[in-house]
Amino acid sequence: MIPEAMRAVEIAEAGGPDVLRPVRRPVPAPAAGEILIRVVAAGVNRPDALQRAGAYAPPPDASDLPGLEAAGEVAAVGPGVFRWRIGDAVCALLPGGGYAEYAVTPADHALPVPDGLGMVEAAALCETFFTVWTNVFERGRLVAGESFLVHGGSSGIGTTAIQLAAVRGARVFATAGSAEKCAACERLGAERAINYREEDFVAVIREATGGGGVDVILDMVGGDYLPRDVKALATEGRLVMIAFLGGPKAELNFAQVMTKRLTITGSTLRPQSVEAKARIARALEREVWPLIASGRIGPVMDRTYPLEEAAAAHARMESSAHVGKIVLTVG
Repeated sequence: MIPEAMRAVEIAEAGGPDVLRPVRRPVPAPAAGEILIRVVAAGVNRPDALQRAGAYAPPPDASDLPGLEAAGEVAAVGPGVFRWRIGDAVCALLPGGGYAEYAVTPADHALPVPDGLGMVEAAALCETFFTVWTNVFERGRLVAGESFLVHGGSSGIGTTAIQLAAVRGARVFATAGSAEKCAACERLGAERAINYREEDFVAVIREATGGGGVDVILDMVGGDYLPRDVKALATEGRLVMIAFLGGPKAELNFAQVMTKRLTITGSTLRPQSVEAKARIARALEREVWPLIASGRIGPVMDRTYPLEEAAAAHARMESSAHVGKIVLTVG
């Protein structure tokens, strides 16, 4: 039986973590092509904090509740859904609404929970794996034998990117903010992790690559990292932007971009179409889910919090003390 109301956490107003407030909300109903998930666990991500701060509004047709990924059981299916049945264990990318006991999402944005993973671990998969796959391997075109640098290597995105790039045959570098975080990156497959508080990543990359630079950089910092990224890239290199923790503006020497024939690109995931996200889901199920099921890669878990302690989870994420993913336990 599906209840009429559910526990949830809403954003009372734009502000810090303390504006996250436990509430009761009506259980949503799946529309055509959608499924209703009885949420067991929900991932916590930087876009949730941006939305909470008033800097990342949800799409007009999405839930105003935060939460872009979850894992649980299918509780109901909308018209036109044929793959999923009630009771199926799924993890899913959500348009919003993950901080709740129930959430709806397009059926094609759900994936089976990989063999060997529990629901808490599965809740940490979709937002980061969707983001890394589409940006590093599709937009960035990283292939085996090339070199790759990810900034924020100890984050959820970073730990995912290191593992996927390494297992697919790339030479991997990462930046992180402490010796402990650098060690964590190297355990995951980075050849060299660079403590950005003590070292210049441009100089380290040049030395490690014999002056050639890296082929692909995944940057979620922006700001004054951008001109340094250009210097660290090899000829025909690709810079992929996914966030701007250091600001969205920078001064670039485009003569370097031209002479090295660089590509600068980037994307955000949430505004993309239902069809685009479904295509990414199919690619992940084909190319990545077998790697997770075999144990070769997997989510790096930092800490879990009960749903009602979402504010504490956000505070930890924004402190940047975490390594890997933070997850809310719901069911």
